[in-house]
Amino acid sequence: MKVKVYYNLHKKCYSIVSLEKENYGKVIKHENCVPLFDAQFKVSEKGRQRVLREQKKNVHAYVVGTWVSEFVPKGVVRLATYNPYKYNSFVDATSKNSLAKAKQVLLSVYIQPLMSEGHRKTSHIHYVA
Repeated sequence: MKVKVYYNLHKKCYSIVSLEKENYGKVIKHENCVPLFDAQFKVSEKGRQRVLREQKKNVHAYVVGTWVSEFVPKGVVRLATYNPYKYNSFVDATSKNSLAKAKQVLLSVYIQPLMSEGHRKTSHIHYVA
């Protein structure tokens, strides 16, 4: 199933939006782990400029791809990142090279226990070029 996935700041998980006819444009699920195949990294420059202007986050960056049942890497797994204050696209976390697409992507949320009370959720984007 073709989908668009973005990190939901309020729910602290990934929102999955259908790109199929029946539910096109609708959020169909929220997940902590979303494996994708034949993915494209997308950033709306207009949305990014709004973030920079208002200093307030909004949904303007997402990954489009085919939602699959599992992430079985077929190549070297690397880490991607996106920060609208530093980059105008998704980038490789190590080299900082811009990313447009990847054969495989795993968007995941990790729950980190804190030394004090509670926990913190962080999102990670792993990809195979």
